[in-house]
Amino acid sequence: MKTQEYTVVGTRPIRHDGVDKVTGRALYGADFQMAGLLYGHILRSPHAHARIRRIDTSKAEQLPGVKAVVTAGDFPEVPERMVDLGEGDTPLSYARGNVLAKGKVLYKGHAIAAVAATSVHVAEEAAGLIEVDYEVLPCVLTAPEAMQDGAAILHDDLKTKEFGEQTGRVSNVAEHFRYAMGDIEAGFAQAEVMVEREFNTATVHQGYIEPHNATALWNNDGRILVWCSTQGSFSVRDVTACLLDVPVSRVRVTPMEIGGGFGGKIPVYLEPVAALLSKKTGKPVKIVMSRKDVFEGSGPTPGSHMKVKIGARKDGRITAAQAYLAYEAGAYPGAMVAPGAMCVFAAYDIANVVIDGFDVVVNKPSTAAYRAPGATNAAFAAESVVDEIAEKLGIDPLDFRLKNAAKEGTRRADGPKYRRIGCVEVIEAMKNHPHYTAPLGGPHRGRGVAIGFWFNVGLPSSCTISVSADGTVNLVEGSTDIGGTRTSIAMQAAEVLGIPAEDVHPTVVDTDSVGFTAVTGGSRTTFATGWAAYEAAQDVVRQMKERAAKIWETEAASVALDRGVFQSGDKRMTFQELAAKLDQTGGPVVGRGAVNPRGVGGSFSGCIADVEVDPETGKVTILRFTSVQDAGKAIHPSYVEGQMQGGSVQGIGWALNEEYFMNDAGSMTNSSLLDYRMPTALDLPMIDTVIVEVPNPGHPFGARGVGEANIVPPPGAIANAIYRAAGVRMNRLPMNPPAIMQAIWSQRD
Repeated sequence: MKTQEYTVVGTRPIRHDGVDKVTGRALYGADFQMAGLLYGHILRSPHAHARIRRIDTSKAEQLPGVKAVVTAGDFPEVPERMVDLGEGDTPLSYARGNVLAKGKVLYKGHAIAAVAATSVHVAEEAAGLIEVDYEVLPCVLTAPEAMQDGAAILHDDLKTKEFGEQTGRVSNVAEHFRYAMGDIEAGFAQAEVMVEREFNTATVHQGYIEPHNATALWNNDGRILVWCSTQGSFSVRDVTACLLDVPVSRVRVTPMEIGGGFGGKIPVYLEPVAALLSKKTGKPVKIVMSRKDVFEGSGPTPGSHMKVKIGARKDGRITAAQAYLAYEAGAYPGAMVAPGAMCVFAAYDIANVVIDGFDVVVNKPSTAAYRAPGATNAAFAAESVVDEIAEKLGIDPLDFRLKNAAKEGTRRADGPKYRRIGCVEVIEAMKNHPHYTAPLGGPHRGRGVAIGFWFNVGLPSSCTISVSADGTVNLVEGSTDIGGTRTSIAMQAAEVLGIPAEDVHPTVVDTDSVGFTAVTGGSRTTFATGWAAYEAAQDVVRQMKERAAKIWETEAASVALDRGVFQSGDKRMTFQELAAKLDQTGGPVVGRGAVNPRGVGGSFSGCIADVEVDPETGKVTILRFTSVQDAGKAIHPSYVEGQMQGGSVQGIGWALNEEYFMNDAGSMTNSSLLDYRMPTALDLPMIDTVIVEVPNPGHPFGARGVGEANIVPPPGAIANAIYRAAGVRMNRLPMNPPAIMQAIWSQRD
């Protein structure tokens, strides 16, 4: 179908779940109630690194109202194997150890034991009665510190894998990999200008408002029923079944409404624990994290230590680029450094590249995805260096990027060659935007730009569509709706069927009620589950054509559907009219779609940031901000704009304020929303958005994922704006007032 032929795709219908959300009728995990419900509380480690000598739960068990206590010893002993946690495989022992510690605690906040009681307060009091004898060990908190010879070792069984081969060397470096192409030495030999810089970024949190929660019932029939806030109900099902050593068919997960996730609600923390408590008590058990537990006991981003070196000729062509990326995995391997390495130079066509990535364990919470995981760190470093080279060459920063922009046929250092992409179009849209040439006015003001990339993923999705007699359809899907995907998925079905989006009734269901569907993440949901809905709708159309042919006594091949009207020769019937006759022609029509897309198509984003820096305090004020992104085809433009604005705001927070402020003992000292400084509406201007549409050849409607690329460039753009406002190149995140003043004072010295 041509873009101009779309009747539903590209419009802005009201979201299907909007009324329930704004009236407060939507049910979130903490709202769940059931007869006989007990309440759980988890005891967490006060130490960043310690050996557990002994756990005594007797006093807790004797407290009136306490019904059960569990520790890691209550998990079944099963052979070691790899477990897919929704964002990659990890050893079973590591997955289990992060849920309840065994032998050692590896970060402050590490879960040790859990209590079920008749009230939240009794459970919390009982947890405080559990006695744990610790042998406190030295902790390591940053990648460079953890990589030093003689550093405290987190895992005695963790041996470094280097370039795909096992070294047998026990260390805190889980893996060292390299992406390379061309001849890096020859590339730098051709360069007439080179810039090499080091960068550090702090750990930050996704900042979702709703805390983690889970309710579990280990039923009398042996089935385990779970209700929780998650981005991937099937991931919760599979991990829970694995940790409890039961078949997946014995676990049913119902995803409740979700109050934000951004990648942080893919891992499993509470569900297996609630299930164990339920098994012991015979009652359903609900656990809800406190805000402090969310910060200290769930997965933030990796902090990072990076080095980037780029060389270019005087004509503006980049000849070589090199990156060293050491990312903090937290307590267990999985630092998101691989996607960071895939994205660090992905916006540029560079012949000679070497990227070294290091996955390093440290005594912090095990990291989780956060919106384009790993890419924001890398882009901050790369875009800062790119901007400095453009300045040295005297070339406009967007012209420099345009001259080196990735295009169709460009190969990334990690292997893939681009199909049709929109990097050039994004930069051109930035250059043509009135913001780029608008006067700044006033002293201590600067404008910065940056671009970024996220590759997006496909992964399996399933969907069914049933036709009602009134001509509406019911759409059943398994993707948690975080940003309006019920509607964007329903719209793609409606486009195929030729009916209004309002006539499609989408429902997100439990794991028993729909085929396997991967996590809501990776910018895949509108793309992949939307494709499943497209295929299910095509199945409905096929069946409906057969029904029309039966009524008209003709061949199904002669029946066409155009904008909701079936026709064959001079015979015509609307979708609604035919739906009313289904009982007369053979009964219900149910379409199904199951996909595992490969032609995912990455997305590029860019932003323009204007800032003002107070030279006396270092405070940065965002004056104006414009986000530009290639959506391929914007299924629902309002939701695309919302994603762009949300990602931009999170990127601004990451750039200027947000960090895990750790003391030397490994304690986070700002584990509340009062002290962990996220931007509010009072800190920000309106975020302008420009949607670029370069259709993705790997999707029926040309869609690209839009949820993640928008968080990648803001820190780099703001760093470049700060340089023009204050004359200092920032090499760390966050760029808060103390960091900026230190940079200014260092320059004066």
